[in-house]
Amino acid sequence: MKRYWNAGLRLALMAAMLLVWEALVRVLEVPGYLVPAPSAIGIALYRGIAGGLYVEHVWITVSETLLGFIFGGLAGFVLGTFVALSRRFEYFLYPVIVMFQAMPKVALAPLIIVWFGLDLTSKVINAGLVCFFPLMVNTIAGLRSADADRVSLMRSLDASQSQIFWMLRLPGALPSIFAGLEIAMIFALIGAIVAEFVGAQSGLGVLIQSMNFSLDVAGQFSVLFILSLIGLALNSIVVLVRRRVVHWDDAARARPITRP
Repeated sequence: MKRYWNAGLRLALMAAMLLVWEALVRVLEVPGYLVPAPSAIGIALYRGIAGGLYVEHVWITVSETLLGFIFGGLAGFVLGTFVALSRRFEYFLYPVIVMFQAMPKVALAPLIIVWFGLDLTSKVINAGLVCFFPLMVNTIAGLRSADADRVSLMRSLDASQSQIFWMLRLPGALPSIFAGLEIAMIFALIGAIVAEFVGAQSGLGVLIQSMNFSLDVAGQFSVLFILSLIGLALNSIVVLVRRRVVHWDDAARARPITRP
């Protein structure tokens, strides 16, 4: 019952914020080309959905985001594992990785477009580049957080490095890895949109630009609303998987703290 009550409060808070927004726009007579009212955004959203405007663009942006997340996440996990387990690998390559990640992806996006064209590939690469570093850092932190006494115990039992990794280090690192995956998913969406802004033939980023040229501000807000829903949905999928895979971590969080 409490769960439904909290969900109702959340919806009521969002509705109150929209009502305040609507009232302020009308009372202050803010021009629609600056900040449109929620009602105008809702009308633009309805027209876009009814006319089938968003379907193709949403599909393309989501495809770019998911593919970039998969490849970027895989690269982040593999590189993070090598850095965490090999001091030599960390010494030679980790500074190079950090320097590359420090480069603004907005500046790299035009080069990626030139190298790989305007099709899906360039967007996937840019999304992957944006999202791989958070997962790599979380993977390193998680794998290195293994209890030294447990590692020593397994070594005393003649366990191999592979057994220590699969039976101790990786299970202990999963909460940190999934935290990185939640961040990486949102970053992948941002990377895909940035690449679409720089150069693309379709996608929600292209749709925002075309609406900007026609001064359709309400339409732009409707696309931003769709992007926020996509980000929320993708993040919720990662959270759902984390709860199924790392169930012991959620159980530990939910366990009440008892004091003597």
